[in-house]
Amino acid sequence: MTTTVPDPRTAAALAARHRSTDAALARVRGAVTRLRREKTQVSVAAVARRANVSRTFLYDHPDARAAVAAAMAEAGERRTQMVTDQDEAREATWRERALNAEDALKAAHAEILAQRTRIGELLGQVRDLEAEWTQEAIQRITTENTTLKQRVRQLTADNRSFDERLKAARSNLRFQDRRVADLEAQIAAPAGKSEAP
Repeated sequence: MTTTVPDPRTAAALAARHRSTDAALARVRGAVTRLRREKTQVSVAAVARRANVSRTFLYDHPDARAAVAAAMAEAGERRTQMVTDQDEAREATWRERALNAEDALKAAHAEILAQRTRIGELLGQVRDLEAEWTQEAIQRITTENTTLKQRVRQLTADNRSFDERLKAARSNLRFQDRRVADLEAQIAAPAGKSEAP
């Protein structure tokens, strides 16, 4: 078997192509890493845009295709795990709400039972009170109540009248006090004048 030595220009072209491919692969890996870090959806189009390579390059080159496929699989698993975690959190929240609702329902039933018991006791007391009073007693108490109300109205009117008379007497007293003070001043004034010379 003979090996052919490539032409130096061909070798240089092949080396340049390998360097270009390696640089493109490095950009693809960097783009995949950035997309993962940013938690952005990984797709062939997104990697091609970020790495500035063609989609054909990503499909044709096995290393690039494997890197994109691994990133997409990891993103899918992460998305699935996130959805699972959200479902579990929702289920836990609903479970907690259901337990709280059961506790509240038990408390409400206990309160209703206590209120019904209290209402029954009060109704029994009302019936006992109604049984103690005869129709004549109720009529007598109603009449006395009416008489007392009339008496209260009369006393209120009397009180108002007395209050007005008291105010008038106080006003007269103040007037008389001022009159007495004026007379005392008049009496004291001539005596003061006669003593002065």
